[in-house]
Amino acid sequence: MSEAVTLELDVKPILAAPQPASPKSRSIGALVMDADYRGLAVVRSLGRHGIPVWVLQHGDQLLATLSRYNRRTLGWPSQNEEENVNFLVELAERENIRDWLLFPTGDEGAALVARHHQNLSEHFQLTSPPWEVLKWLYDKRLTYQLAEKVGVDHPWTLYPANRDQLAASNLPYPIILKPAYRSSFNRFTASKAWRVETREQLLARYDNVKTLVDPGALMIQEIIPGGGESQFSYTALCREGKPLASLSARRVRQIPMDFGRASTFVETVDDVEVADTAAHLLRALRYTGIAEVEFKRDPRDGKLKLLDINARVWGWQSLCGPAGVDYPYLLWLMIIGEPIPTTKAAIGARWVRMSTDAPTAIREILRGRLPLREYLRSIRPPLAPAIYASDDPLPGVLEIPLLAYLLGKRIISGGRMA
Repeated sequence: MSEAVTLELDVKPILAAPQPASPKSRSIGALVMDADYRGLAVVRSLGRHGIPVWVLQHGDQLLATLSRYNRRTLGWPSQNEEENVNFLVELAERENIRDWLLFPTGDEGAALVARHHQNLSEHFQLTSPPWEVLKWLYDKRLTYQLAEKVGVDHPWTLYPANRDQLAASNLPYPIILKPAYRSSFNRFTASKAWRVETREQLLARYDNVKTLVDPGALMIQEIIPGGGESQFSYTALCREGKPLASLSARRVRQIPMDFGRASTFVETVDDVEVADTAAHLLRALRYTGIAEVEFKRDPRDGKLKLLDINARVWGWQSLCGPAGVDYPYLLWLMIIGEPIPTTKAAIGARWVRMSTDAPTAIREILRGRLPLREYLRSIRPPLAPAIYASDDPLPGVLEIPLLAYLLGKRIISGGRMA
């Protein structure tokens, strides 16, 4: 991951042009590569259209396996990438699911598919890009190179070569320490970023983090003022950089509030600058598939600053279907060669993950940063829930017990997040 790369934007198209759909297209199912709440949104989207869906469970994630639309649950065999790729290939042949669509739901899954794109494409229809494209989105160092190349602003970022360089740096605290990519799961990569208030704290955390990730992949970044109300996302289904469907949203509340690990309350918006800036990036990559492009508007200069680009489903994806843009199903249609219906995103549609939004809102109310009346107004119906669905209630019913179990297990194992 640390090799020098020359930015080349004239990349090849990511996916083959869609072929005419066969009469048996509805039998072409999907293999969802994780059982978290992002995977649950994919399972429901496709299952509601009668498409067969299987779920690959990883670790303690269970939500997608509980869905009535999940027809079969399988487990990953190991943590070894080669073994997992062989498992997928053998599964396709043994279970006669060759040509099913493969849906990664996290960065690690998308990276696995990308690095073995040619091999896996001989057995599955792939929904995410090969490594020649994904590397620009997976590694934030390259993401910001891309942004600079095409004239998109991003937060200032320092890439320390070693501890001595870090100690000699004159930095405007507070700042954040974050990994350029997540190749493994631990308390640092799970948090996505650690806030740092002083030079002494930075050096102590740097020494700690070196034991968790490659120190060459560490980034020091400014904290852009403002909370979720300044953070925006543009989502799209693209073919060779051309949006076929799109939706923009404001990530009003997130956890933690200032540089969120995950959204807790999201509302669709109409922001031309967000859409145009994100579409410019996706055109430069000739991107094919679904993507989320994240920005924060800096109140100091009014500019949109690029934070991240996700080449897979995102946490609040279950808002998009109710808002009129059902991304997993539209992507399935595009891949198998079916016509894609015209879509128009509703403005003002709202989504909440109550299990994380309520604690976030309570903290903001106690700090005086969120009026109680404003919070209550934000969660008035109609509201798209992240987990609960009336036609598929079990995941929503069991979400809190599952979260309590996972929290207890983490505490017992001494794995509290920083």
